[in-house]
Amino acid sequence: MHMFASRIGLSLLGLTLASSAIAATTVTGQITSSLTLISSCQVNGAGGSTGLNFGALDFGVANSLFTEADAQVLGGGGGGLSILCSSGTIPAVKVRAGSHDGQSPGGTRALADGGGNFVPYDLYTDAGHSQILAIDGVINLAASTGVAQTVNIYGKAVGKAGLPAGTYTDTVAVELTF
Repeated sequence: MHMFASRIGLSLLGLTLASSAIAATTVTGQITSSLTLISSCQVNGAGGSTGLNFGALDFGVANSLFTEADAQVLGGGGGGLSILCSSGTIPAVKVRAGSHDGQSPGGTRALADGGGNFVPYDLYTDAGHSQILAIDGVINLAASTGVAQTVNIYGKAVGKAGLPAGTYTDTVAVELTF
């Protein structure tokens, strides 16, 4: 019986050594990671490629006999239009045509009431209204450092005789290239 116990002990010792030899094997390798970033921009805090809100130009409320109304394009936070682009890009804002351009003497653009009445207005790059922003005019920004840049656009509407009371609107297309 002692011989039988010795054989079992030696068998168990052999199995233990064999399993230790199998457990000690190591295999090495690596994981490859990657990320591709493309240039992008945000307008007033929102990203996308179409339908972005470049702000609002609100001339407020005036009587129908007004002579001049001034306004500034305001972005989402109440300040000027905000452009945030990828670092190293050079953004440019192109202010395209409006819905009623050339419909009323006294401005290159016009607000319309839907009944054939128009209020002429123009856009400017300065608060003093000395630098007109023509249709398809471009505002070139500095090379982006990854910090939002403010674009100030101002408007001046001019009153004229015979304007009926009502709400006058226009929609101006804008493009951002970077």
